[in-house]
Amino acid sequence: MNSTHDPTLRSWVTSANASGADFPIQNLPFAVLRRVGTGERFRPGVAIGDRALDLRELHAAGIAPSRGLDACQEETLNSFMGQGSAVWSALRADLSALLAAGSEHEAAVRNCLIPLSEVEYQIPARIGDYTDFYTSIHHAANIGRLFRPNDPLLPNYRWVPIGYHGRSSSIAISGQSFPRPRGQLKPPGSERPEVAPCRRLDYELEIGIFVGRGNALGVPVDIDDAENHVFGLCLLNDWSARDIQAWEYQPLGPFLAKSFATTISPWIVTLEALAPFRRPWRRSAGEPRALPYLSSEENSAAGAIDMQLEVLLQSATMRENNIAPESLSSSNFSDAYWTVAQMVAHHTVNGCNLRPGDLFGSGTMSGDHEGSQGALIEITRGGAEPTRLRNGEERAFLEDGDTVILRAHCAREGAVRIGFGEAVGTVLPANSQ
Repeated sequence: MNSTHDPTLRSWVTSANASGADFPIQNLPFAVLRRVGTGERFRPGVAIGDRALDLRELHAAGIAPSRGLDACQEETLNSFMGQGSAVWSALRADLSALLAAGSEHEAAVRNCLIPLSEVEYQIPARIGDYTDFYTSIHHAANIGRLFRPNDPLLPNYRWVPIGYHGRSSSIAISGQSFPRPRGQLKPPGSERPEVAPCRRLDYELEIGIFVGRGNALGVPVDIDDAENHVFGLCLLNDWSARDIQAWEYQPLGPFLAKSFATTISPWIVTLEALAPFRRPWRRSAGEPRALPYLSSEENSAAGAIDMQLEVLLQSATMRENNIAPESLSSSNFSDAYWTVAQMVAHHTVNGCNLRPGDLFGSGTMSGDHEGSQGALIEITRGGAEPTRLRNGEERAFLEDGDTVILRAHCAREGAVRIGFGEAVGTVLPANSQ
């Protein structure tokens, strides 16, 4: 915690001071953007209220210290991410001072602002590798009950932060539209598989975790140092073709059922901005104690993050009739069975080297009660109990034209609410073959 978290701090960008704003001065998340329709180079920016601070323009103005700003002149954030937490924190403090009410540089900085309504985004980093974890025990148990009612969790779940290596090339920024995937699947009762459009398309409500400073090949990251290797968090929708997955996943896990699309939100909220919303990491009585390389006093004291998550759906019919998106569920990131630090420590325990811009997915974030499930397969009990929308439509799984919206925010008494924006994606009809 430092002066940038001060709940009394206000910005001369008045929209940042509005109650419920996603991007107050206590947030200052990073993205890569440009003015819509201009063909300009993409460059890093920071959100403040309903504006984006153009870091290239700020650098050209010469009014801010260059600590970290020099590394924010490229078309991705990788160089800045690789600078490490001291540099990230220093630049964030500088930007906070420039944007704070009473700043002597207000007039000059104002010229570096762009309305958020006039920007477009690209993926904020070159994502060399993408690992999707499985950190919600509630999601794992809900899925397990569909296939193994008497023994839903496999024996390793409580000991190993499970993950698989995903496809980074199909990760896209919020606003992504993609055709319904085709693939090999085996319909119930059929003797032979067939190639057809997915019939059981689903979303997954996840948190994206961007790696900052990397580690050398062969050198594990200690859990007490793990968060120094994490730049920040975003929203992530790991779209899933459940019927393709059911046929292909044995014995090596997800493949084509996951590689056709992944949608992330454009703004990366730094771990430093999330400091006021840390919680103790605890497990229920009877759960095993994590192995030593996954345990530390710091992780136990404040490894969890109190982040409220929500998923909404708007069908094509709803859009045509100007009906607002409908909330399907909400959950909290603090319910994760494994923490961000534990994911980093486990990923590197074998000597695996992480690099700036690598991305983790948290796995579907579900809670322990009805209304907190992070995927339709859980809400509808594998499609057997379709959910009914307020306009009368039903969904067992996603239909063509459906738009899924992920949102998140952190809030508590004595701190200023901060938000993550949105991750939005729309399902298009399958391509004809």
